[in-house]
Amino acid sequence: MENALARKFGFASLIRFAMPNIIMMIFLSLYTIVDGIFISRYVGTLALSAVNMVFPINCLEMAVGIMLATGGSAVIARKLGEGKEAEAKENFTFLVFVSFLIGVLFAIVCNAGMDNILHLLGTSESQYAYAKLYTRILVSFAPAFFLQTAFQTLFVTAGKPTLGLFVTVCGGLANMVLDYLFVAVLPFGIAGAAYATVAGYMIPAVTGLFYFFLQRKGTLYFVRFQADIKMLLKACFNGSSEMVTNIANAVTTFLFNMLFLHYYGEDGVAAITIVLYFQFVFTAVFFGFALGVSPVISFKYGAADYIQLRSIIRYCMSFTILCSIGTYLISMVSIEPALGVFTERGNQVFAITMEGFGIYALSFLLMGVSIFASAMFTAFSDGVVSAVISFARTFVFLVGMLLLLPAIIGKSGIWISVPVAESFGILIAVWYLIRKRKIYGYA
Repeated sequence: MENALARKFGFASLIRFAMPNIIMMIFLSLYTIVDGIFISRYVGTLALSAVNMVFPINCLEMAVGIMLATGGSAVIARKLGEGKEAEAKENFTFLVFVSFLIGVLFAIVCNAGMDNILHLLGTSESQYAYAKLYTRILVSFAPAFFLQTAFQTLFVTAGKPTLGLFVTVCGGLANMVLDYLFVAVLPFGIAGAAYATVAGYMIPAVTGLFYFFLQRKGTLYFVRFQADIKMLLKACFNGSSEMVTNIANAVTTFLFNMLFLHYYGEDGVAAITIVLYFQFVFTAVFFGFALGVSPVISFKYGAADYIQLRSIIRYCMSFTILCSIGTYLISMVSIEPALGVFTERGNQVFAITMEGFGIYALSFLLMGVSIFASAMFTAFSDGVVSAVISFARTFVFLVGMLLLLPAIIGKSGIWISVPVAESFGILIAVWYLIRKRKIYGYA
């Protein structure tokens, strides 16, 4: 059976190959957003602010899960390109097994230390009950979250992006329907939103397990394996940039929460939560595309097909720039009507959001190139460069600006911090893209 990654890609065929992953990532982002809509409308904006206070926990889960998935995908796809199919299957099985075990450990640790974690995150007394109930339900199903995160990338590596899309869409639709049932119809409140999200995790996780256990003719499926610690460490190293991105998201969300709580109160936390929901959707496009094309880049690089590799990188950069312009324009047109879905027009949350969104949205023009560049170097198994780009963009520059600008110019400095940080981030990405072009053969 011919590997889907081995065929020749044009611009349109590459976009078609990546599109299921883009849609998949958008649906994954909708898990949180749909929860937010129902929580805000039927439980209240205080509950919405409580959800954002504990969002760093979700970021930490995602950090480890994405690190294993993307770093492992690069190792597996490269071995497939080199013709080492048996070894690739063993590595694949081992990575899924490790993802599940880490999910179990995460659930145990978070449940045991729940009160301390919530205090550490700065949860206010009025937010506390909401935050504890919502978080306890979600972290109890951490193994399903980790499996879902692994399969969303590894379905693409296995040459089955459409199947990955299908199960993720099913999970997203289940989440939306159950949010309506558990929160709007039945009086389950914030717990209902959490259970709806868990159902969305379970569908891709269980489907992935059954599929890779039962089908034996595809590129990848479960086999007996030996624990390959060297490969695991390499996968973790390769995926370190994605881990850094999500850890940085945890830290910056915490800083956003503290700054908005200080300058605007709990309404401010609700406002930045809504703005971050917009960012989830647009970054999902960039991350979905980058994750979708990464196995192709890894395969072509492993097969030493440099002619195709050069074309693919050009296609990717063109698509990323077009998407950057498109997401900015869409965000500016849609913010006011979309905001009305979360909260009533004219209230304080609405006013705070509209006050700063126009400045914040400038970051959508800039982030795409940095996200793609980081993912591309992960695909080349250059974890150092990938991590430097992500660490500089999402941690060094953004944390630095959040600590500096509000102290100098007040609350407007919070909104300005994000586009300024992205401006510095894109300079680092472009510098590495130019410097490494001959080393990896994409020049």
